[in-house]
Amino acid sequence: MKLKNGDKAPSFCLPNQDDIEICLKDLIGKWIILYFYPKDNTPGCSNQACDFTENVEHFENMEAMILGVSPDSTKSHKNFIEQKELKITLLSDSKKEIHKLYSTWGIKKNYGKEYEGVIRSTFIINPEGIVTESFYNVRAKGHVARIKKEFEKIKTNYNKV
Repeated sequence: MKLKNGDKAPSFCLPNQDDIEICLKDLIGKWIILYFYPKDNTPGCSNQACDFTENVEHFENMEAMILGVSPDSTKSHKNFIEQKELKITLLSDSKKEIHKLYSTWGIKKNYGKEYEGVIRSTFIINPEGIVTESFYNVRAKGHVARIKKEFEKIKTNYNKV
């Protein structure tokens, strides 16, 4: 079932590119931009990761951290980061357990064929661990600009409360 705004973000602990475990419970108190993508070093995923890297300072200035999640290994993530000079943290969900909790693993269609895979998605999680915005089936191109704009609105409204 897809996550909706106001849902508690499903808990996770996943290894990053340096094999250091990152857990959601340890990030409470911070804004999180959590995005799920299909595969390291593919054109769309590279564009998306590079867009996030280009905007990482903007998000950090707004007290948000960016976490990318894919089924790739930590070694693959490390190579991806080095090759593309990424400044974001990538998490490995090789068993796809977290993908399933966030409803980002499922049936996809490509040229009329159905297969299981990662549904490119992004979640904005507030400092209390609540999903404030969820984006499913996104296109890599232009997505970071959309997230940036949405996050600015959400953060402004959050600070008014």
